[in-house]
Formats: sequence, C-alpha cells, structure tokens
Amino acid sequence: MNPFKFKQFDIHQSPEVFRVGTDGVLLGALAYVTGVRKVLEVGTGTGLISLMLAQRNSDAEFLGLDIQDVAVNLTKTNFENSIFRARLKNTLQDFKTFETNEKFDLIVSNPPYFEESNSAKDKVARQTVELNFKQLISKAFSLLSENGIFSVIIPVEAGNDFMKISEDHHLFLKRRIDIKGIENSKTKRLILEFSLNQSNIEEVDFVIEKSPRKYSDQYLELTKEFHIFSK
Repeated sequence: MNPFKFKQFDIHQSPEVFRVGTDGVLLGALAYVTGVRKVLEVGTGTGLISLMLAQRNSDAEFLGLDIQDVAVNLTKTNFENSIFRARLKNTLQDFKTFETNEKFDLIVSNPPYFEESNSAKDKVARQTVELNFKQLISKAFSLLSENGIFSVIIPVEAGNDFMKISEDHHLFLKRRIDIKGIENSKTKRLILEFSLNQSNIEEVDFVIEKSPRKYSDQYLELTKEFHIFSK
C-alpha cells in the first residue's frame, strides 16, 4: 500500500489499520491546539492526527496510545520519518488501564463508533469493542489539565449520548462543529470539544463538498497547509 502524501509528512498505511480518512483529517485540522503543550491521542491508528497537530503547534509534545501492535508499529514509523519526530512518542497501551502522573492540555480521539457486529473489517478501530464512550470520557476527565480540552469526532447519531455522558462526568461542551458531507445536506459528523470549566458554547457549521467530488472553499482553506491537491 502506497504512502498517503501530505505536504510536510507521509503516512504509511496497512490493510490491518484504519486508513487515512476525512474524519481524521478534519479532527487534525480543527481540534483546538493553540497554546497547548501536552497532547494525548487515544487510538492513533496511523498517527495522522498527532502529525497534523504537531504541524499546527510547534511547541506541543505528543503521546499516542493504541491497543493494536500493528497500529503502534505503523505510528512509530510515521512519527520517526517525520520532521516532528523529536516531539512525538507512542506506545502499545490500553487507554482504560493507562496510568500516568501527567495531565494533558489536549486529549484527542477519533473513537470507535459502531456497535459490535459480526463484521471483522476494522473490528477494533470501528466498533465499540475495546473502548466504549463512557470509558473514554471518564478516563479523559481524569487526565485533563485544569484548562485542558477533550476533542473527538463522532457520527451525529451518537452526539446526544456522548454529550450526556460527558456532562455526567463533569465535562462541559465548549465547541460543537456540525460537519456536512455536501452543501444543503444533513449533518453527518460532529466535532465536540469539552473542558472542565463551563463556558459559552461555540457552534460552527462546516461543509466538505460544495457539489459531488468538488471540495468546498471552506475545506480547501482549512486543509491547504496539509493536502497536496492535484491541479
């Protein structure tokens, strides 16, 4: 499988690990990373999101966790081959049992979001088998710094449940980005960002395509420092 090439790094991929996709690109480009120093990514896959965030914030240090050996090895390769390698670390670790004295200014995740099924395709990455929303949220709460941000991308259908569980764990919605696949369509994904402190909620609409296979100006502007677009 050929690497997916971005402007400042390449992403080596594997059939056994969830590939580069729009969800990861959007979270990497939209997650709040200004002024952040310590970042934890839960479920790195290829390492794409951390690499994008490292490009956006030259001061931040990153730790990536994944429960799959093949994903950890792939992330390690992509981290070590990047110009940001000195600030990027990853390890084989189940987030549920992860222990550290550190607190993180940003915890970011593109979490599993399908209920368990009989499908073997992307079983760990795409289904709530190893880590459900409640486990993810409660652990994130315990690891956030005082002014830290917890940032995820999930399907819109899971949004209300995710926000309710977060509120139950004293994580308060800070920003909500409604993502539409195409202009004038229904919201398909949400980027939700939470903090330990209550504040006004910022709400943003985002459109990926203005027409089929034609990116919106909004998407082109957002990703212009990352994507290599064909002429």
